[in-house]
Amino acid sequence: MGTALVYHEDMTAARLLWEDPECEIECPQRLTAALEGLQQRGLEQRCLRLVAREASEAELGLVHSPEYVALLRGTQALGTQELQALSGQYDAVYFHPRTFHCARLAVGAALQLVDAVMTGAVRNGLALVRVLIVDWDVHHGQGTQYIFEDDPSVLYFSWHRYEHRRFWPYLRESDADAVGQGQGLGFTVNLPWNQVGMGNADYMAAFLHVLLPLAFEFNPELVLVSAGFDSAIGDPEGQMQATPECFAHLTQLLQVLADGRVCAVLEGGYHLESLSQSVCMMVQALLGDPAPPLSGPMVPHGSALESIQSVRAAQAPYWMSLRQQGAAPVLSPSTCSPEGKPSPLLPWGPEFKAAGTQTMAALSSLLDKLCLNPTPPVRTAVALTAPDAALVLPPGVLCQERSALPEEMQAWARPHKALAQDKALTALGKVLYLLDRLLDGQVSSGIAATPAPATAATLDVAIRCGLSHGAQRLLCVAVGQLDRPPDLTDDGRTLWLNIGGKEAAAPSTFHVCVPLPGTTGGFLNCVLALVLPLAYSFQPDLVLVALGPTHGLRDPQAGLLTALLRGPAGGRVLALIDEESTPQLVGVLAGVLHGEAPPSLGPFSMASPEDMQALMHLRGPLEPQWKMLQVAASP
Repeated sequence: MGTALVYHEDMTAARLLWEDPECEIECPQRLTAALEGLQQRGLEQRCLRLVAREASEAELGLVHSPEYVALLRGTQALGTQELQALSGQYDAVYFHPRTFHCARLAVGAALQLVDAVMTGAVRNGLALVRVLIVDWDVHHGQGTQYIFEDDPSVLYFSWHRYEHRRFWPYLRESDADAVGQGQGLGFTVNLPWNQVGMGNADYMAAFLHVLLPLAFEFNPELVLVSAGFDSAIGDPEGQMQATPECFAHLTQLLQVLADGRVCAVLEGGYHLESLSQSVCMMVQALLGDPAPPLSGPMVPHGSALESIQSVRAAQAPYWMSLRQQGAAPVLSPSTCSPEGKPSPLLPWGPEFKAAGTQTMAALSSLLDKLCLNPTPPVRTAVALTAPDAALVLPPGVLCQERSALPEEMQAWARPHKALAQDKALTALGKVLYLLDRLLDGQVSSGIAATPAPATAATLDVAIRCGLSHGAQRLLCVAVGQLDRPPDLTDDGRTLWLNIGGKEAAAPSTFHVCVPLPGTTGGFLNCVLALVLPLAYSFQPDLVLVALGPTHGLRDPQAGLLTALLRGPAGGRVLALIDEESTPQLVGVLAGVLHGEAPPSLGPFSMASPEDMQALMHLRGPLEPQWKMLQVAASP
């Protein structure tokens, strides 16, 4: 099981044969630049290479009419002037004598990738092809929508530049209230961006507050990504601000679905360097590497929140996960917009070139920073108090035997009676050594076991040691009856989040306690609507996950929580567990920290009214400080 890369050199054959400023950005270098980037970073060598095949005409006929296939076939015999005349009959389309061959290779490549993933030959993969399927591409995928709009077996999600119907393809059915037809009502999800400049916070908010709640309720068996990078910074078509590492985070979030069966197919992307870096970030995530921390403030734009509010309101009648969150009915902003479709800012015009100078400088700086964030030599390490013959760890996970120096152990243990026992002191030494390796960049993530009576004291030491050894912002997610250290100050460096513990006597923006939900829906609401928005708002550089005595999480729940918390801190996660934890739990946590998908949560069940009331009660006071919690624009 690994990551597949599907590609064929012939797909660079189609190119523009005449002058057309609007179409010149669609060039073969989009493919070669992406492939060269993967080669330079050593990522291609880590993938299983599959050579694309031509799709049969019968396979094309699954979604295209015989007349359309015949039209494409006929272009093989046309000259340049005839191809230009035919292209002029369509909107932003150009033909080449190799178009039909390239199109069949593109479809065949995607089908090969899906076959390899669904048969278990590979875990996930990327098809480097040129097709017109849209997901996070900046254009609406109306073709995909039309194919599946009455099909409840396909959940189609698209965000796209819309600008109140002023951006191509100028369709009313690209708006948030286009939700499918017939049996497919609710299975088409459109999130229209009505301003340019959407960035990392906006994209993450769309996933946390729209896509993921629906996806978990839908429970897919396969995730297809139309990976268009014209939604990335620097692209002349999208004019958005999402940085390359954002697409690693989006990919990681999708990998917790469908047992990790993710197939990505290249779509748009017209700034070659931004495209190449974004493709590399996505492939690194598919390979299981930690995503670099997101750059910039995590504050969604007001326009983005309006769009998110609109799509949640439009979809609430069809999804329990949104109805329970009180998605109020609101008018789509687009229904009140002026009629007509005035021309957007043209990417080849002087206005864009002038406005883009600052963006290009920012992109260059960001790419330099990405090069300064190498992947640690060890992705995951496990430090246990005693070996267990029943424990099976993923290949590549390091079993750490070393410990901190005795004088260091004694100094940290001295204030805590619970750490005076030899067994607890030995476990603390391993925790301290592993924590140092995380902070000096030698290890990305780890798991450490500790005796149950010493868990709280060990956690206290881990927090203080992390802060004193280089962590600037530390997020602690404590599950179960674990009290917050009494003298931990609200200085902005530590965010304490307790799930299932007793309610705080004096809650604050840096001390949050939430009851442990009892259902699948309640747990997902807690994680997606509270834990992750808090984590991404706080932007920690170290996450501690502590599963205390009687923590109450099932193995799949613990696995999902830990997997999702890899993102906010760039993969730097230390999980503290009871030494009596089952080998199965240790194996699950080691797997997800190593990049594997968590086990399925099972059938979706609604959250209890009590759990939802507690969650909504918490969110309101926290929103002014932690902006990623917001799901609607301020009035």
